[in-house]
Amino acid sequence: MGAWVKHLVRLVISALVLMVVSWVAPGFGSLGFVSALIAAVVITVIGYVIEALLGEGISPYGRGVVGFLVSAIVIYVAQFVTPGMQISIVGALIAAFVIGLIDMFVPTTLR
Repeated sequence: MGAWVKHLVRLVISALVLMVVSWVAPGFGSLGFVSALIAAVVITVIGYVIEALLGEGISPYGRGVVGFLVSAIVIYVAQFVTPGMQISIVGALIAAFVIGLIDMFVPTTLR
């Protein structure tokens, strides 16, 4: 499978996870597929920038409290770039937690 196909599959899976989270997490407005796909791209780009600037340990994809908090901040900031995405700070924290749980069972990265 080509590298671009792997990235496309990852983005689609991430968008579907964001849609599910937007339906179950309070403080997170429901997302349609296109908005969720845009949000997945925005979150990925912000995550890569953070990782490039501060190292892998601070990455939203890192495990632990720091990774969780960075993930919540990235999700919260993504709303300012993603049309149709509305989320509160508490919603971002809950979303980061739920996404972490979902990622345990349905990884959004291809391993």
